[in-house]
Amino acid sequence: MKSQKTHFSSAVVNFLRHTLATITLLIISLSLYAQDGNSGITAATTQVKSYFTTGTSLMYAIGAIVGLVGAIKVFKKWNDGEHDTGKVASSWFGSCIFLVVVATVLKSFFGV
Repeated sequence: MKSQKTHFSSAVVNFLRHTLATITLLIISLSLYAQDGNSGITAATTQVKSYFTTGTSLMYAIGAIVGLVGAIKVFKKWNDGEHDTGKVASSWFGSCIFLVVVATVLKSFFGV
């Protein structure tokens, strides 16, 4: 008699678990239909455009720091009389130009 009672209570618990899981999934699926696709894309576009100017300023700031470190590195190599100073200087200058050009091109490409 005891095993029937245990089996019955575990069946009720399993039924309640399945019912709770089904209700939870239904509630989640209803919340997925809450936003229209076009308004979501428009909101995302507006948000990305608002971050773009800040990101460009951050890129310029990082470029300035990297440029200063690179200039110090080139100056040190030049004073030490190392032979690869021209190579290091051209790569440093090229990376600074690339950073400025990329930021400018991205601004004009996205129309910000």
